[in-house]
Amino acid sequence: MAKLLHPLIRCALALALAVGLSACSLIQPQDPLTINVIGIDPLPGQDLELRMAVKLRVQNPNDQNLEFKGVALKLQINDQPFATGVSDQHGHIGSYSEHVITVPMTVTAFAFLRQAYGMTQLTSLQGLPYVISGKLATGTIGAVRFEYKGRLDLPRTFGQPLVPFR
Repeated sequence: MAKLLHPLIRCALALALAVGLSACSLIQPQDPLTINVIGIDPLPGQDLELRMAVKLRVQNPNDQNLEFKGVALKLQINDQPFATGVSDQHGHIGSYSEHVITVPMTVTAFAFLRQAYGMTQLTSLQGLPYVISGKLATGTIGAVRFEYKGRLDLPRTFGQPLVPFR
């Protein structure tokens, strides 16, 4: 009986390996999602916090639909944490289509004061680096992570007294 069991186990393992390899060949590499910030609107805040609604345009350049069930964001300005936000929005982004997601974000008083103090130490407010990073939670692959970088150019008169017209 033991001599018969050994070849059966080998055959079962070979079959499992073949099925596993064929399943891997069905998984196509996916192009990354394109995620852009398209707007920031103020929201009512509580006590010592500032709130804003960040609008993201998510584009799916793949031929498969994407189901999502939440999004999380972090905003850094000048390499310092500034705001965070989460949303339990869920929805569907069809193949070769796009969807706008709005995420409420919170800026704490401490983060605001840290940024204000940091800006007083700068010689120029032009080209201030910022990074918005986050993840789009999906049911099938866990999460799609993304990062959006840019430079913020504040008005040259920011923080300086206004000079009246002469």
